[in-house]
Amino acid sequence: MDKVRFDITYLVTGASGFIGFHVAKSLLEAGANVVGFDNMNDYYAVSFKESRLKYLQKHTNFEFVLADLADKDSLDGVFGKYSPSVVIHLAAQAGVRYSLENPMEYIKSNVVGFVNILECCRHNKTKHLLYASSSSVYGANDKLPFSVDDRVDTPVSLYAATKKSNELLAYTYSHTFNLATTGMRFFTVYGPWGRPDMAPFLFLDAIEKGQPIKVFNNGAMMRDFTYIDDVVSSIISLVSVSAAVKTADVNAVPYKIYNIGNNTPEKLMDFINIMEECVGKTTKKIFMPMQPGDVPATFADIDDLVSDTGFAPTTNLREGLGKFVEWWRGYKTC
Repeated sequence: MDKVRFDITYLVTGASGFIGFHVAKSLLEAGANVVGFDNMNDYYAVSFKESRLKYLQKHTNFEFVLADLADKDSLDGVFGKYSPSVVIHLAAQAGVRYSLENPMEYIKSNVVGFVNILECCRHNKTKHLLYASSSSVYGANDKLPFSVDDRVDTPVSLYAATKKSNELLAYTYSHTFNLATTGMRFFTVYGPWGRPDMAPFLFLDAIEKGQPIKVFNNGAMMRDFTYIDDVVSSIISLVSVSAAVKTADVNAVPYKIYNIGNNTPEKLMDFINIMEECVGKTTKKIFMPMQPGDVPATFADIDDLVSDTGFAPTTNLREGLGKFVEWWRGYKTC
């Protein structure tokens, strides 16, 4: 955390969400000033988000704003009051499958909300905007590993399409208004305080309870599972990168995209087997066909991340799942 600055304010949107919570937590524990922003929607249990938020609110260097990204007046008020130098934008309507049934929620949060963030950063002279993209933008690409130089014109879900639109909009603002932006394509993030709607959480809950689990594409899936601590370290390492690129070449557009992954795809069945070993139980598997919006494999090329920051993920799957299970058992006994 040696790259954290104490003379500026960080705005973290989605602060009660999985990744946003961990980023805010790390910044706060390092002594930075953090403003959290979240609408606390009910996509999954609000009580779980409240538990995360309660932890953050123990820090005196934390301020929280309850509001929606689509409410431009609220965002204007936050920027006017706190003047954040760095914005780490992690708020979004999450979930690939949910987007099939609730498309307008994604347009509202992920497109309109993102434009509002860009406008606030532009008019308030924000030094650097880092924003969440997703490995889902690679869509139907069949070349592995996924590289940031690959074309990503074939999203297979509305969620993926909104994330691709974020990257395009960010480039326009970087080029037109000289706004430093960094997009982060996250690859299957897991760990303590993870999202209850994602497979790692669902699998662990079912295995602990001895209930069957649904395994899609008949188990023939591979994912670049990335432990949350590695994701947070990657984000913190990227905070100062865009400014360095801009300084090196005054004519360069201060715009970058990175894959945030473990660079090690794992078979889904291996993931389940290791989790069962960590729990000390096995459970029945119900094999299902591929779900709409899913892809059979993800694999992150992180060469640019390593080259520009010197950081590479260090947590292997067995270690990460062990920590996840340990946290889960402690959380369940609270």
